[in-house]
Amino acid sequence: MGRALRSEQFDPAEISMMHCVQRCVRRAYLAGVDPQTGKDYGFRREWIRRRMEALASVFGVDVLTYAILSNHMHLILRNRPDVVQAWSDQEVAIRWLRVFPGRRLEEHLAEPTENDVATLARDKERLAEIRHRLSDLSWFMRALSEPIARMANKQDECTGRFWEGRFKAQAIADEAGLLACAMYVDLNPVRAAMAETPDQAPHTSAYDRIKADQGDQIDSAAFDLVPVDTAEAGKTIRETPVEALKERRKKKHVNPSGKRIRRDGWLAPFRLGKKPASDPELSEGGVRASDKGFLDLDWGDYLKLLRWTAKQSDEGSGREVPEGMQSVLTRLGIDLSMWRDLVWNFKRYFGQSCCAGSPSAMGKFAESTGRHWSKGQRSVAQCFAA
Repeated sequence: MGRALRSEQFDPAEISMMHCVQRCVRRAYLAGVDPQTGKDYGFRREWIRRRMEALASVFGVDVLTYAILSNHMHLILRNRPDVVQAWSDQEVAIRWLRVFPGRRLEEHLAEPTENDVATLARDKERLAEIRHRLSDLSWFMRALSEPIARMANKQDECTGRFWEGRFKAQAIADEAGLLACAMYVDLNPVRAAMAETPDQAPHTSAYDRIKADQGDQIDSAAFDLVPVDTAEAGKTIRETPVEALKERRKKKHVNPSGKRIRRDGWLAPFRLGKKPASDPELSEGGVRASDKGFLDLDWGDYLKLLRWTAKQSDEGSGREVPEGMQSVLTRLGIDLSMWRDLVWNFKRYFGQSCCAGSPSAMGKFAESTGRHWSKGQRSVAQCFAA
């Protein structure tokens, strides 16, 4: 069975959650120490994290969890067409121009002006297409991957493909699949022996949330969503030397909006609130699409379960989750003795499947795409209570 079509997995016009994986094609590492050359590319992880953070401030996409490893990265994303529809035409225009400024005579001057924003906002047909793209996970991943590939190629002094191909997308079929996938993503560095615990695994969403609880703050990478005054921009270009303009833009790139935020401030909030599902919960901070959570579980309880699961590194099932952490798994129908196996062997159960979740949810997803069943649906049944 070939890989499912993107149109079968998600629709930018409908809210959906996807587990996305992008893998580097080269022998040289995406990040970390390359065993062939001895070069350490670990700093590229921060390139990727900051790019994700910047895109979270302009796209109608919530970043739920992520992990950046040596030669690939995992993200769980939720597209938010309801959020994009609530933005004004001017907001849509400035957000798009910040990421895709278009061809200009002077690339280092590619700052959207008030005139640029007004011109785009008047083009209703073009704007409708842009609204669609701002909640499209494929466009989000494109805006994330392409700049990283160009920067890495320039640094490596080479050309050609940097990524293995199009990113792998796997639909999250229900809350059970979301919880298991979130822990699988957060524990990837532990599984890869890059860290002993989630607390020691930088460039993961769990690490960011743990550090944020300890009061850690960072310079925000969010785009500045205020257009440049057209007249002032013209005056600056005429009177400022090109090298000075380049240097000014380089400094602004470090902290475009001048904000400092919690380390996890750009990620989606953890717990799903009690507001109606129809409420988009627009973010007022300008650093993420919305303030809507994604799991019916407190962060503290998730962290306890995550730390316990991280310690169960040896192969085998049959270890029941401690009593204080059992209620959420029981509610989701997960066999307590199989929880460790479901997370640590997530790839075994769901690696070839177009979706992840309970057997019933996987079956419903298969029906929605014209199939009779989803790969892995039968084998994962052993991880769920009858």
